[in-house]
Amino acid sequence: MKLLATDNNLPRQITLNFFYDMKFYYVYVLKSKKDKKNYVGYTENLKLRFEQHSKGLVTSTKNRRPLVIIYYEACLSRTDATHREKYLKTYYGKMFIKNRLAEWFSQGE
Repeated sequence: MKLLATDNNLPRQITLNFFYDMKFYYVYVLKSKKDKKNYVGYTENLKLRFEQHSKGLVTSTKNRRPLVIIYYEACLSRTDATHREKYLKTYYGKMFIKNRLAEWFSQGE
């Protein structure tokens, strides 16, 4: 995908391929519809990981299905993602999620 931009009336191409070439690490929060509790994890492939959770292939969530993704973030490094995951599992991280999703939680989930 390319955009055309002008600078001093001289056209130049700006490529947006860097978005497609970047590798992301996802930190996510699942909500169990069964026990109403959250699960926090991280992965390189959010779609695949959610499918694994949904099919009962993840030990820690297989008895808590059905699950819904209520929040996720993308990080550029694995280290950042694992640190963020650990933070979201703390009291302050749980308060962050509660405040960040206050409107969603107020609608009865």
